[in-house]
Amino acid sequence: MDKNEYKNVFVFAEQRDGKVQNVAFELLGKARELADALGEKVVAILLGHNLEGQAQECIEYGADKVLVVDAPELETYTTEPYAQAVYSIIERYKPSIVLYGATTIGRDLGPRLSARVSTGLTADCTALEISPERDLLMTRPAFGGNLMATIVCKDHRPQMSTVRPGVMRMAPKDPSRKGEVENVEVNFDRSKFRVRVKETVKETKNLIDITEAKVLISGGRGVGSKEGFTHLRELADTIGAEVSASRAMVDAGIIDHARQVGQTGKTVRPDLYFALGISGAIQHLAGMEESDFIIAINKDKFAPIFSVADLGIVGDVNKIVPLLTAKLSK
Repeated sequence: MDKNEYKNVFVFAEQRDGKVQNVAFELLGKARELADALGEKVVAILLGHNLEGQAQECIEYGADKVLVVDAPELETYTTEPYAQAVYSIIERYKPSIVLYGATTIGRDLGPRLSARVSTGLTADCTALEISPERDLLMTRPAFGGNLMATIVCKDHRPQMSTVRPGVMRMAPKDPSRKGEVENVEVNFDRSKFRVRVKETVKETKNLIDITEAKVLISGGRGVGSKEGFTHLRELADTIGAEVSASRAMVDAGIIDHARQVGQTGKTVRPDLYFALGISGAIQHLAGMEESDFIIAINKDKFAPIFSVADLGIVGDVNKIVPLLTAKLSK
């Protein structure tokens, strides 16, 4: 295979209900850095139906070009139509790198495409950079988060990886950026469409996604109970924050998995992160250590969480939090 045939950094710009998701803009920011290091372009792949205006937003966040496949078959995500569309683009445009968000859609689509084009896929990357040999260095946690592995796909193209929402910083939006929008026609093989979405049922939730929250109050094993989380919610209501948790509390059934921070949960980077009763296992740190300011409360003064905290309090979280709430409410 002639690797010189392949160039440019492509981003799968995931959209839901006609709106491009934030993870796509985060990836476009990282793709901009990678493309600049290579002297190449950033190309967004935008699939869906009735996508007016969304391509321009991709350009404002860093894309030089947007390939739009607007077709009724792509209105609601199912694996086969989306896989056919992206495969057609990869075969036609020969990207050197393709990035996907590690969402339910990206985690379904990425592996399918890596198999179809006979290349590798590195999942849940936390860092991406270009080597002196112009290969993509893809870094991800390995062995339960106890070490970081950097993976290189030397012999196959495109190089593919998925990145969790919240891991990469979104570049500032630039409305003055100019770029090219190209509509791409895909000849779908409908005989391979095995799945049809009959109905979409959405659960109504008033909670903000924890990856979007500016202030997060996160509870761990030290909080201990549902009653303890009641204190956390009272503090959250007082300061306009969202409540999240470590894996221990999710496993105990005290809080929903959608609220879990960490390697097996979500990666967050709020302006302010409260780590309450959380010891700071490496799996949890992987999900929150990029927060701008971290406040930790723990009974154990040797807890690893204090090594990343900007402010630490040694004490019983269930005694300190109600006092903090009372003080702040005044």
